[in-house]
Amino acid sequence: MKVVVKKRSLRLVLQLVQRVLFAGAILMLGYFGFVLADTWMFQHRERQNLERLLHDPRQVNNVPTGSPVAADDLIGRIEIQRVGVSVVVVEGTGEPTLRRAAGHIIGTALPGQPGNVGISAHRDTFFRPLRNIQRNDIITLTTLGGEYRYRVVSTKVVSPYNVAVLNPDRNEILTLVTCYPFYFIGSAPMRFIVRAARIA
Repeated sequence: MKVVVKKRSLRLVLQLVQRVLFAGAILMLGYFGFVLADTWMFQHRERQNLERLLHDPRQVNNVPTGSPVAADDLIGRIEIQRVGVSVVVVEGTGEPTLRRAAGHIIGTALPGQPGNVGISAHRDTFFRPLRNIQRNDIITLTTLGGEYRYRVVSTKVVSPYNVAVLNPDRNEILTLVTCYPFYFIGSAPMRFIVRAARIA
């Protein structure tokens, strides 16, 4: 038995498929545009907020150490001038947070405290430039408690289950965490770690 498909029916099906694909592409572009705009506005707003607070004498150096930090609270700004990183840091590492900023890893030390300050961001947005980071690069963390400078001492690639990189330390250290490889499509299988020591 021969199945006969009329040319007109086939043309209508192809036109329908074409319209569905076109509509899907438009929706994806719209979502991508929304995410970019939302991220830019969040960064802009939080940078202005940080600058305003830094110029308020009642706020600067008046941050109680050891006080709890709520999710999405502003921590400060991290900058690595040589590789072009400048991003606002907020508390937490949930997906909505990391879409808009770098996140302070809950349970790690805060800048200015002895211990290991953990900061994470996506490899395909804010921490993409880390692929070019080198030993002795300077990382600056600006917070209401002060400006803290760190010198990069090492980089390595570890399993995502290797949480030992965030272990506490008696010294003031900084650990940056992002996914690896940088150009991997999909959920990356490893983590890229940058370890830096506080400059006295």
